[in-house]
Amino acid sequence: METPALPAHVDPLGEALHFLRMTGTLYCRSEFTAPWSLQLPVLQGFLMFHVVTDGECWLEIDQEAPRHLGRGALALVPHGLGHRISSALGVPAAQLFDLKREQVSERYEILRHGGGGAAARLICGAVCFDHPAAADLIRLLPRVIVVDAWGAPEMEWVQTTLRFMAVEARELHAGGETVITRLADILVIQAIRAWVHNDPAAQGGWLGALKDPHIGQAIRFIHRDPARAWTVEGLASAVGMSRSAFAARFTALVGEPVMRYLARWRMNIAFSSLRRGDTTVGEIAKQIGYESEAAFSRAFKRSTGMWPSDARRHHAE
Repeated sequence: METPALPAHVDPLGEALHFLRMTGTLYCRSEFTAPWSLQLPVLQGFLMFHVVTDGECWLEIDQEAPRHLGRGALALVPHGLGHRISSALGVPAAQLFDLKREQVSERYEILRHGGGGAAARLICGAVCFDHPAAADLIRLLPRVIVVDAWGAPEMEWVQTTLRFMAVEARELHAGGETVITRLADILVIQAIRAWVHNDPAAQGGWLGALKDPHIGQAIRFIHRDPARAWTVEGLASAVGMSRSAFAARFTALVGEPVMRYLARWRMNIAFSSLRRGDTTVGEIAKQIGYESEAAFSRAFKRSTGMWPSDARRHHAE
């Protein structure tokens, strides 16, 4: 069995970030005047973010110290936790969905709220990620990430992006909401990138395994060719390790045996395809290496507790 070739120099972080394609997005231009406070609800399965384009505010999440966000700060709440943003600590909070919002487009709205004092402007959003590798990466992120774009020289291009976003937010020209949403997508990925580079917690687990010269290569083989009839022996040979050493090292770094990871990866790909609804069950079965639709359906039922048709119908509802 010929092993597929990979580029000689593959960036592990780039490999992970490649899968962060955002779907189900909603963006809001928020214009606040002090005193103000806003309670954001739990949004399970979504990553929420706030970019402060003018003024300042506080961010509060249960079990975390309050974070002060100045102009240019970018805050991520990766796991959709309920949280509060406010002009000052202790200000009674309004509930997000109790406030009127101006609908600019299907994905973009404007919120105005507050008591008429000092102004703060934010770009806020909620995004989700459809690809299974994105779920593996997002799962590793902390409860909150705050990036100060003005705090480090290497963030100069982020500063330029924020200035551009601030201008578009103040004077919304034709197509401005599209510009803002695209810039926000970039900033979210940049914030995750900064965390991966700077936080020791990012050096272990799945990300740490991606950086390993042998296990990372094996993971990339699985990601790029999930339909291949991979075995422990085949993957070990492909990365130049003995079967036993490879199996032990994969489990130690990734946290699960290689064949379980392969099976989970295939089922996650299948689930994502079923959610999109643009591929037949038979086509999905072939894409992830099953010889028949029936064999795939049985494996999907064992893995998820539901049949593929049920998964597609449930998402459509």
